[in-house]
Amino acid sequence: MTSVLQAQGLGRRYGKRWALRECTLDIPAGHVVGLVGPNGAGKSTLLKLACGQLEPTAGGITVLGGRPAGTPAQLARVGFVAQDTPVYAGLSVADHLRLGARLNPRWDEAMARDRIARLGLATAHKAGRLSGGERAQLALTLGLAKRPELLILDEPVASLDPLARREFLQHLMEATVEHEFSVVLSSHLVSDLERICDYLIVLVDSRVQVTGEVDELLDTHHRLVGPRRDPDRLPADQRVISASHTERQSTYVIRTDAPIHDPAWTVSRLSLEDLVLAYMDRRTAGSPRVALEVRR
Repeated sequence: MTSVLQAQGLGRRYGKRWALRECTLDIPAGHVVGLVGPNGAGKSTLLKLACGQLEPTAGGITVLGGRPAGTPAQLARVGFVAQDTPVYAGLSVADHLRLGARLNPRWDEAMARDRIARLGLATAHKAGRLSGGERAQLALTLGLAKRPELLILDEPVASLDPLARREFLQHLMEATVEHEFSVVLSSHLVSDLERICDYLIVLVDSRVQVTGEVDELLDTHHRLVGPRRDPDRLPADQRVISASHTERQSTYVIRTDAPIHDPAWTVSRLSLEDLVLAYMDRRTAGSPRVALEVRR
């Protein structure tokens, strides 16, 4: 299957601080990819590397088989909606559409005009007078009308109210079905990922913790609850992701491809939220637990 993004040992450093390090990924085409992690995990850095806004300090990255932003043709294949869905406050909606048409050789004017009409946005209104949800929809329209093969969105809905977030994500999903492009969407809101993503990447402390198709990850991760047991007594094919203990009871989140037959354990399936939080729980490594926002 064709890859939309490949990274090998990718890293980016600012001074002495690594914002992203040892990142190895191979994301297949045709997915809506959720990139999740706490603030400061390296999500925006990875996406800026993918868009060509940053150069790697270490390793390499290819997007749609080429160097990010390497040529005008490569730029035309990738759409990007940055954090806080930036638009130009002093320009009207119509001005934004004219600018999009001028800058993008694959620009779909009919799509852009149709979306703006369906959203009920007055083309004469300045972007600075639009609500947060309307600005987000305008930014999404510009990204979609570019007709990209890959659309990258960096926490585009984090500041929106629940209704505006739902409408934005619904329109995004409708567009992916209609126009068949790949999406990489970063978020620290697990509920957003549950609604739309079928592929997951978890970033913590500037490193990739887990990646894969959501269904496969949920099928191979389990919660075990039973009498207290040290992790070295678990079978070798059960990889411990997180653990907690009381005086008499142990609770593990493990990853395994094998059936679990031990009658001492109560085995339960994880939700996507459970899975993400397990990879972010650093208590087993002696670190403080990182926070992830869970909104409904």
